[in-house]
Amino acid sequence: MSTAKKRPIDILSGSFDLNRRRKYELIVDEVHLMDLYFKPITRADRLDVQGQAGTDDAMKMSTYMLIRKAENEDGTKTFVLGDLAALRRLPEKILNELELFLFGINEEGEPSIEELRKARNKR
Repeated sequence: MSTAKKRPIDILSGSFDLNRRRKYELIVDEVHLMDLYFKPITRADRLDVQGQAGTDDAMKMSTYMLIRKAENEDGTKTFVLGDLAALRRLPEKILNELELFLFGINEEGEPSIEELRKARNKR
C-alpha cells in the first residue's frame, strides 16, 4: 500500500490552528477593565493592514493590526476602523502593552514566556 507523501506546505498549513485565541486581561491601576482575545497574525494580515494603513510605518500598522485582530469573548470584533482616532489618544503605555501582547513580544522585545513554552511544547 503506497502512502502519498505530503508536501511541505500541507504539513505546515496543517500544523497551526489559526482559530486558537490568546486572552489578554487589560488591567489598569489594579482594576480589570476587560478581556481581549487575539488569533495568530498571518502574513496575509500584515499585507492587508499595510495596504489599509497606506504605509509600512510600524506604529501606524500596529494600531491597524490591533483593530483588525482584537476580539471580544464571543468572537465579535472589539474595535472598528472608526475607533482609530480614539485609540491613538489612549496612553502610549496601554497601547504598547496591548500591541506587545498581540505580536507575542514582551517589553524587552523578546518572545514572551508563554510563546516560548508553546513553541517548546510543540516540538
